[in-house]
Amino acid sequence: MELSVLVVDDDFMVARLHSVCVDRTPGFRSAGVALSAAEAVREAARLAPDLVLLDLYLPDGSGLEVLRRIREDDPDTDFLVVSAAKDAETVREAQRAGAVNYLIKPFEQADLRARLRHYRAAHLAMAGAPDTAQSDVDRLFPAPSPERGRSAAPLPKGLSAPTASLVETALRARAPEGLSASECAAETGLSRVSARRYLEHFTDAGRAEVHLRYGTTGRPERRYTWRH
Repeated sequence: MELSVLVVDDDFMVARLHSVCVDRTPGFRSAGVALSAAEAVREAARLAPDLVLLDLYLPDGSGLEVLRRIREDDPDTDFLVVSAAKDAETVREAQRAGAVNYLIKPFEQADLRARLRHYRAAHLAMAGAPDTAQSDVDRLFPAPSPERGRSAAPLPKGLSAPTASLVETALRARAPEGLSASECAAETGLSRVSARRYLEHFTDAGRAEVHLRYGTTGRPERRYTWRH
């Protein structure tokens, strides 16, 4: 299932970069680009995208007003805000208006891809299901990790919080059987080496456990499970 994305940004080159990032993220396609509030409303009505990648600073109006206007016409449209606005009230207002995530500019493309993959996992978990399991709900509303008497370990250099959240979501969803590094890479879109770095970090922090599974030949497989 491919999810369509409308990219809204007043800077054409930034919008193009975001569109390329969307198209390079498996399971997504860029449906179009809008450079103003009025164009965003028109294109959303024409394209009916699953997700709008929305800047808040537009030349003819507020991105938050665009969000509200589009949701009046199509309540099923979701919004991922990408903006330089970082004051707490704007972030809270975007959340109250229905934004599914918020990414502060400037950011790395890997952070955008991580949020897109998290959105897709949550979208697919809830699509067409009359009832949900806690693991499905956790994809939509990421749950805090149990402290177990210790503070969360800081991420090592080279690891990012959005991607760590994505790996955590994959681990939680596959409890109790767990994941190998290869399976985690397939589910998150990371390389196997990167997936293993995050899995080993969670293990070192005491938030995941690793077990060896022996096959008939070759080296044993390392499988990781989330500690509930």
